[in-house]
Amino acid sequence: MSLTAGIVGLPNVGKSTLFNAITKNSILAANYPFATIDPNVGVVTVPDERLEKLNVMYQPKQKIPTAFEFTDIAGLVKGASKGEGLGNKFLSHIRETDAIVEVVRCFENKDIVHVEGKIDPLRDIEIINLELILADLESIGNRIEKIGKKARTSKVKEDQIELEALEKAKDALEKNQTLRTVDFTKEEKHALKSYNFLTIKPIIYLANIDEEEITESDNEYVKQVKDYASKENSKVIKVCAKIEEELSQLDENDKAEMLQALKIPMSGLDQLIKATYDLLGLATYFTVGKDEVRAWTFKKGMNAKECAGIIHSDFERGFIRAEVMSYSDLIELGSEQKVKEAGKARLEGKDYLMQDGDICHFRFNV
Repeated sequence: MSLTAGIVGLPNVGKSTLFNAITKNSILAANYPFATIDPNVGVVTVPDERLEKLNVMYQPKQKIPTAFEFTDIAGLVKGASKGEGLGNKFLSHIRETDAIVEVVRCFENKDIVHVEGKIDPLRDIEIINLELILADLESIGNRIEKIGKKARTSKVKEDQIELEALEKAKDALEKNQTLRTVDFTKEEKHALKSYNFLTIKPIIYLANIDEEEITESDNEYVKQVKDYASKENSKVIKVCAKIEEELSQLDENDKAEMLQALKIPMSGLDQLIKATYDLLGLATYFTVGKDEVRAWTFKKGMNAKECAGIIHSDFERGFIRAEVMSYSDLIELGSEQKVKEAGKARLEGKDYLMQDGDICHFRFNV
């Protein structure tokens, strides 16, 4: 399942440094606007202690974690919606993502030039929001007029819902309100899905701070970002991109020692990966055996048949049943055999809604 979170922000806020840390790749991170011109895509693994414990239990030939993509997108400037800077590329690349991670500069450093002249995280957020709002308004364009004529002529319920949803969206955007803060009905959300609006995408704000403030309480900039995010029910993660890049170069033991020395329970990037995974409405099921222990990503609400199709289309096409046990039962009882003896191993049909932590063996015939 290919899902992508796009990392965005103004130039020189730490996006590319952060992306280097996430993917352990070395991309251009220079002190000038547009150092990132084409989107750099990196696949990251989702930290999951359950997979590690299953690996110890089964001792397979290989262990495969679940993963998804982060995309580092060109820095945005005022006028992007009108093509300023690399605006057109920025907007097209972000439109292809499932969620947004917005890096906001929350530190002072006279050696790193801010494109707007001074540090002001709320201004930075509003610059990006405004450009995305303007782009969404342009997408609506004359579509309301067209769908309005169609709705009046056809009297089809779906057309009426689409028109009402577009009008609600346009009204919000004209008030500088992002669409993710609008209370759309389930039917309206479905009607708007094909438009792929930018401001309806879920978002996480990354407050990039100075390394000297990593163990301190929130500075005034971070407080401002958290206050802003709370009004749209969005999450804020405080991170020092420079430290995260250093951590990414270490092995697990050295990383753990550095985190302990810094008095940080979990790296900012691990927090980001888990939070983004949750933001996208994702969960994990496992397949286990002597050959392979593997984590699989699925969308919450998917049924067993659909989840079987994530492994291979033949599994979904010829689905018979799923043999399921929960991770918690397996760990508590100690073995598959004991899970079966306790009557906690289940046979589930195609409509069973998969749960996070399910351990599955799919039966199929094609």
